[in-house]
Amino acid sequence: MNTIISLMKRNYKLLLTVVFLSVALFAFKIKSASDVDPDKDKLLLELLTFVIEKGHYSPATIDDDFSKGVYKDYIQALDPSKRFFLQSDIDEFSKYELELDDELMNRDLTFFTLTYERLMQRMKESQGLYKEILKAPFDFNIDESFNTDYEKAPYAKNEAELKERWRKQLKLTTLSSLTDRLKMQENKGKLSKEETELLSNPLENDGETVVPTETKKDIAADSKPKSFAELEKETRESTSKSLDEYFGFMKDLNRNDWFSVYINSITARFDPHTNYFAPEEKERFDVSMSGTLEGIGARLQKKNDYTEISELISGGPAWRGKELEAGDLVMKVAQGEGQPVDVVGMRLDDVVKKIKGPKGTEVRLTVKKVDGTIKVISIIRDIVEIEETYAKSSIVNKNGLKYGVIYLPKFYINFENKDGRDAGKDIALEVERLKQAKVDGIVLDVRDDGGGSLSTVVDIAGLFIEQGPIVQIKSSGRKKEVLYDRDKKIEWDGPLVVMVNSFSASASEILAAAIQDYKRGVIIGSKQTYGKGTVQNVIDLNQFVRNSAVGDLGALKTTTQKFYRINGGSTQLEGVSSDVVMPDRYSYLKMGERDVENAMPWDKIDAADYSVWNNNANFSKAISHSKERIEANPQFKLIEENAKWIDARSEENEYSLNIDKFRKAQSAIEEKAKKFKPIFEYKNNLKFTSLPYETEQMSKDNILKEKRDRWHESLSKDIYVEEALNVLDDLQTKVNLKNNTIPANKLKKANLAKS
Repeated sequence: MNTIISLMKRNYKLLLTVVFLSVALFAFKIKSASDVDPDKDKLLLELLTFVIEKGHYSPATIDDDFSKGVYKDYIQALDPSKRFFLQSDIDEFSKYELELDDELMNRDLTFFTLTYERLMQRMKESQGLYKEILKAPFDFNIDESFNTDYEKAPYAKNEAELKERWRKQLKLTTLSSLTDRLKMQENKGKLSKEETELLSNPLENDGETVVPTETKKDIAADSKPKSFAELEKETRESTSKSLDEYFGFMKDLNRNDWFSVYINSITARFDPHTNYFAPEEKERFDVSMSGTLEGIGARLQKKNDYTEISELISGGPAWRGKELEAGDLVMKVAQGEGQPVDVVGMRLDDVVKKIKGPKGTEVRLTVKKVDGTIKVISIIRDIVEIEETYAKSSIVNKNGLKYGVIYLPKFYINFENKDGRDAGKDIALEVERLKQAKVDGIVLDVRDDGGGSLSTVVDIAGLFIEQGPIVQIKSSGRKKEVLYDRDKKIEWDGPLVVMVNSFSASASEILAAAIQDYKRGVIIGSKQTYGKGTVQNVIDLNQFVRNSAVGDLGALKTTTQKFYRINGGSTQLEGVSSDVVMPDRYSYLKMGERDVENAMPWDKIDAADYSVWNNNANFSKAISHSKERIEANPQFKLIEENAKWIDARSEENEYSLNIDKFRKAQSAIEEKAKKFKPIFEYKNNLKFTSLPYETEQMSKDNILKEKRDRWHESLSKDIYVEEALNVLDDLQTKVNLKNNTIPANKLKKANLAKS
């Protein structure tokens, strides 16, 4: 989940204290380049533990229990499927289980070095294993099985047992893909996308082995039937190719990457949202928060030893130049008039570093085009906006009324550029545009929105209320602080629905909670949101070391505060409960903060002083009517049944490796899945369109048009959006909400008087 980042001036005192103390601690140690400790990793550990202990809201005690937790998390992160390490390795590692706290305090890297070197050794050995196993055909007539519950599985006792585990796992992966091939050939490619998705086959991606997505596509394209032996061989080759790609990716990881895994096993013991950003990760985090970067505007991916252009970002310099295309392979990169550097076989991150650069500078790419020709393409770098990051809106006509739907993927902000994109400003602009379009109600969709900037939440919530508190913040050992919307202007005083789900987290939860506490709009969605009620600060570690020659040390994101609703309750663990609960397919799976180890506890503080909007007569009616519709809706009943089925299937880990038994089991799953096919075929018969300004943009930008068309199509198949619009229907009233308030402490009495 993304996090709420609070970088407002009121939080600087805490950070300045940490800076002052850390400079005092390290200044005597790092005075000049010649005095630098050559072991960067030790310095990094020293910095991290000091900054966390001084800056964290509630730092954990670094003791034997802490050590056990780090050990467990780290070993699991290194080998989640237990197919690299032997039990003898674990026996050797376990000697350090209670020593990691001492190693941390002494900046001792013995355990990390041991595990890293052993992992590299075991991975190299495993490459030989899978290649050998996949050379010969599998016998699918043998009656044997494999359990995919890796967490409960023991480690292999010896190499022979490890090889047997690899054999069974590869056999299962191959059998799963082979069954798909046989099924599709029998049906002559008629298995629909929806049916394939309904199978929710857990074998396609178990965390390491990925069956290539082109498999089903290739099968569907084949017209000539193939023998079982031919299909079996193709499937093994496909599995082998997939593993080649996986190990190619793993080969790209260097020691620093694995050390980051170790460091984050340490930081995670403080809380799930305290973690270390290596320099490249920090850069990616900044891009995700701001939605902008300086470069050519192309997405890259690894393809064997090559770097492939996977997508051009609409509006970026590469897109504007019309020379670079998706599918081109980057062979060389040159800076301006400099000599080209061969990037074949280079790590993807290193290629990205060479292609990105400051606005206005030139980069020359030598690319192999899709048709096989070689071409040198010059591109002047520029500011690139990641369009998918930003808010967008659509309008829809329903029952003679016009409604607006605003989707906010995250609470973005550019801290470095005051003129950059800001979710608060963008939502205000979308609201104004919808008002000009004369909409009768607004749906604000923050489903799957993992959070972002705290300041933007206050700005956005303030668009819908006259003025008042939005969120309360508490720092360790300090009095609570209340963040207010002080602008009396209300941008939108009409009917409002906020859509959430179990992946709406952090800033999304503050917004939903504020709207709910004010009774300003109806919260509709999953039973409860994610449940993240903490605030993080991103701290640049380089600022603590003067005259350092160790290079970029990255950054630390650490939890410094907790936030609370204006009614005093915390969203931590509990999240925000929807006014109207809609069933969803994943409602029974454990995916919230409450299911994460080391999550901070729930608590509450005193309520802020605020006045509730006097909900009109239609407010309660809208909620009750929605509940009645959902209860009677066969589509929602089917979704609820599907959710229970998915939950039950998540507990099934034993798979037969006998093809007849496996296919029989898969057929039973497919037969059951057919019942849920209407979930994916549903259409709400509503037509969603862009606002005039965007329609004009789309006429000049095919990529943007394609993206908006896809979004509008998904909205037309979304039963949740349809119900949100039904609630807007029920909320329709001519009553002006301005100045029509009841003090929160009198609301209960007022309700009693009404009854």
